[in-house]
Amino acid sequence: MRVSSLVRVDQRWTSGDQTTASIVNAMSVDVEDYFQVSAFEDCVSRADWHQYESRVARNTERLLTLFDENRITATFFILGWVADRFPELVRRIAAAGHEIASHGYEHRLIYTQSRAEFIEDLRRARQALEHATGRRVVGFRAPSYSITRASMWALDVLIEEGYEYDASIFPIKHDRYGIPDWPRHLHRVRRPSGFIWEFPCSTVRWGGLNFPIGGGGYFRLLPYEWTRQGLRHVNHAEGESAMFYLHPWEIDPEQPRLAGSALSRFRHYRNLARTEERLGRLLAEFRFCSVSDIIATRGIGPGDRVPVA
Repeated sequence: MRVSSLVRVDQRWTSGDQTTASIVNAMSVDVEDYFQVSAFEDCVSRADWHQYESRVARNTERLLTLFDENRITATFFILGWVADRFPELVRRIAAAGHEIASHGYEHRLIYTQSRAEFIEDLRRARQALEHATGRRVVGFRAPSYSITRASMWALDVLIEEGYEYDASIFPIKHDRYGIPDWPRHLHRVRRPSGFIWEFPCSTVRWGGLNFPIGGGGYFRLLPYEWTRQGLRHVNHAEGESAMFYLHPWEIDPEQPRLAGSALSRFRHYRNLARTEERLGRLLAEFRFCSVSDIIATRGIGPGDRVPVA
C-alpha cells in the first residue's frame, strides 16, 4: 500500500486552516454507469445494459482530470461489468496512481443474493479488475451499501476471499441500506472468519441520531455547507478521517433520463449540474487520498477491534 500522499507537504493545505491540514480523508468513486444504479433496476434490465449509451468512461476521465489538478489520489470501486468492457479505463485509473477496488460485478444488492451467488459475483469482478491491471484487489464496496444486519455474512465471505477492507456499511437509517448503531469511523471488525477493516461512509451525530455528510446524493441534494461543516466536525472535533464518495454520473447533467419512481428520479437527477463545481471546492478545502493509504497508517489497538455478533 502506498503512503506517500499522506506525508507529502503541500503549501495548498498549510496556507489555510492548520487543523484541516493535519487530517487526510478518503476519497472514493463508485464506477458505474447511469443506467446501472439500484434506483432504476426495476425499469432497466441487466440483460439490456449493453443497449444503453455508455457514458462512464468520459465521466470518469473528467474526475481523473479534476483529481490530478488538485493532486489527490482516490479509491475507485469499479464494477466488474465496466472493467470487462473498458479495461483501458481501469488501467488509466491505476496508471494515474489511484487504488483499484471492487464494486461487485453486476451491481446486485448483497441481501438479495445467496452466499454462493455473492461469491460468484465477487470472484468474477475481481478477475476482471486484476486482469486489467495485474494488481491485487484488496478493497470492496457493496452496491448501494447493501451490507446490512441481514447480510453480515458477506463480511465473512470477504475475509475468506482475502479482502483486507470493506467500505459498505452506512451507519444511518435508510429505506434501502444502513445500520444506524454501527461504529461511525474506521475500525476493525471481528467475525467468525477473522478480521477485516471497515471504513463506513461518514456521518455526524446529533440528538442521538447519525446524519449523512459523506457524499453521493447527500452532497448534491443538500447545501454545500452541510458537507463542509460535517467534514470539518469529523476532522476537527473528532480527529478522524472522513469517507467521501460519489459516482461518475453525478457530474453529468446531460445524461439520458430514465423512467422510474418520482422519488428515484428526484434522488438521481437533482442538482447534477452543480456537482462538479461543488467537488472542486471540496478538493480545495480538504485533504484526500485512497482508502488503503489511510489504513496503512493505522496501528491496531483495542479501539480498532469491534466484535460483531
